[in-house]
Amino acid sequence: MSRTLEYSLATIIRRTRDTGPMPRAVRQATERGASLGVGSLSLGAAIVSITYAVAAFAFYLTQLPWHPAPELSALAWLVHAATLTGTLITLRRIGREMPSWLFAVLIVGLALTVAIDFAAVWTVPGIIGNAAAAASAAFSTLLLSSLRPAPQVFALVALVGAVFVAAISITTRTPAETLPVQVAVLASVLAPGLVGPWIAQRFRSMVQLELDRVLVHSTVSAPPFAVGLLASEQLARLDLAAEKLLDSVATGRAPLPLDPKTATTAASLATELRLHLLEGRRETWLQHAVSESELLRRSVLLTDSGGLAGLLEPRQRDGLLSAIWLLVGEVNARSVVRRITLTLGPATQTRLTPVGHRLIVPIRLEISGIGRTQVDPAAWNAIGAVGRYTHSLIRKGIVIDIECLADNPGQ
Repeated sequence: MSRTLEYSLATIIRRTRDTGPMPRAVRQATERGASLGVGSLSLGAAIVSITYAVAAFAFYLTQLPWHPAPELSALAWLVHAATLTGTLITLRRIGREMPSWLFAVLIVGLALTVAIDFAAVWTVPGIIGNAAAAASAAFSTLLLSSLRPAPQVFALVALVGAVFVAAISITTRTPAETLPVQVAVLASVLAPGLVGPWIAQRFRSMVQLELDRVLVHSTVSAPPFAVGLLASEQLARLDLAAEKLLDSVATGRAPLPLDPKTATTAASLATELRLHLLEGRRETWLQHAVSESELLRRSVLLTDSGGLAGLLEPRQRDGLLSAIWLLVGEVNARSVVRRITLTLGPATQTRLTPVGHRLIVPIRLEISGIGRTQVDPAAWNAIGAVGRYTHSLIRKGIVIDIECLADNPGQ
């Protein structure tokens, strides 16, 4: 067997072992710089920054008749325009996250703009209200909201705010006349840089949550016992590697008996395949839904030793999974922790129905950190799709007991 085939088999097995339970799409979505609509936020921030710059430049033009140093302010505007334009063009070319070198260039350009514009209007009362280029440069920190880590953006905004406050305290001689305007301008140029990162983070959380929910909901139509979403991809890779190995033996490219290294690789491959096949015979769709969800895996403790979740019909599965998401998802997006202990079984009773004896699968949800009035009405509708239910209040939470009717596998 060739070294290329040995290397590919070893690489596939190593990747299979090292991959966590979270699906690849969600893992990529959680990485900084992932373009799940964040590019739209960056485009919106750029449009707002350019609009503010145009308005500030129009204000600068109205100052020209009495401006003490219009040429110096014009130089500040040229530096600001070059910095802003160059940053936007570079981001358009490279995409994704702003690199550190471009971040440093942007900081230097903003600092030069502020310094030159302050020097131009230093002798004018109410400096902040007249330093239009400096104000526009400070407002441009909004561009960094979705492109750099929030602590870096906050640190830059704090530094800009300290410089502006120092300029106000040094140059303001008649606070009653100019201070209110300067404070208003200061707040208007610093607020976007403080609010922008929070909006970007909330947007990322929303997208990740919805993507996670869509991926997990695919288990509703899965067989009662099967491998999960990510395991299916791993199993396909292992199957391809096994086919290549068998083909190499059949065509004589890998002479028999196999050399020790190739034999060890083949044994590892067979072990991985057996583990996946055994896993598919003991884990239900609900176990995969919980384990493969970045959100549910942190909040839901599932106990289903008898694999009773596999007996639920698609409508009941959808209701149970939707109820869990409604009870956990929205609150976790707000960084408030709710824990759900989900227990299925034991199933020891049957009930006579028009279609025959059906097995009663008891399902118990113990939710901590929630009251009766905090449960979304849609969650009760979803629970009703699973079966008849009762609820009771406990200390710091609520307990929901469901009687789910399922096909009796013993009949």
